[in-house]
Amino acid sequence: MKKNNLKISRILILITLIVLGYSCSQKESDHVFETENIMLKDTEEAPVLATAVIEEESTLDSDKTKIRSKGVHTEQKIIRNANCRIKVKNVEKATKLARKVALDYLGYVSDERFTNTNYTKENHFTIRIPKNEFNIVLDSICGLAEFVDYKNITTVDVTEEYIDITTRLKTKQEVKERYETILRTKAKTVEDILKTEEKLSKIQEEIESAQGRLNYMRNKVSYSTIQVDLYETIIPKEEPDTYEPDFLNKAKKGMSFGWSIIENLILLLFYIWPFLIVGTVIFIYFKWIRKAKK
Repeated sequence: MKKNNLKISRILILITLIVLGYSCSQKESDHVFETENIMLKDTEEAPVLATAVIEEESTLDSDKTKIRSKGVHTEQKIIRNANCRIKVKNVEKATKLARKVALDYLGYVSDERFTNTNYTKENHFTIRIPKNEFNIVLDSICGLAEFVDYKNITTVDVTEEYIDITTRLKTKQEVKERYETILRTKAKTVEDILKTEEKLSKIQEEIESAQGRLNYMRNKVSYSTIQVDLYETIIPKEEPDTYEPDFLNKAKKGMSFGWSIIENLILLLFYIWPFLIVGTVIFIYFKWIRKAKK
């Protein structure tokens, strides 16, 4: 009987300890939960920037996924360039015709460099032409040639890069708007304001960089580039052993010599004017004496 009572008391003590332990742990967890709620209320604005950063990354990833999954249909962005070297009869005339061809098809000539030696005349210039007129202008330029040394055409497909930059630009503009909203409505502390402004400045730089790259690609895609080298061979004339001036040069030399004689005579009068005066006086004196004798 005593043994049974002892067992029952032990079981009751064990149950009591378990109940007490459970109640203590429950109170502790409630206390922790309340403490966390108080901390969240006290720091309500602290996670704002972290949330914005997560939204930015998720938006970029989701936009990329949409692009890949939907297969965005866009016009192909292809940069076309060409360079050619051609021999012509007359470099000046061929250059004028090339300018006219470019203007006729709404293009223009730039970066012109002309050289002239005893053996060749060369002109190097660049034609910027609308992409739809690329082939006809290139064929027209090569049609001016007596001989085509070479003609090279290169194409670069930038469609994927264009789509990627466009998507990133759109996403960054949306994220910029979110940060501006945060700055106006949610950022309360000085630290949050400074962090938000720093993030805005960084995003603005990225937006401007993306816009610059897009503008560059649009220009390169819209206007193709043709590098043209025109040259003309010159047969050098044999130089004579002695130089023989022609009639015109002799006439010029004779007129120059005659004028120099006149100049020298006039200058001589300035040098001998005292003798002229004395001679004139003596001549008048003797003439007067002769008249007196008669």
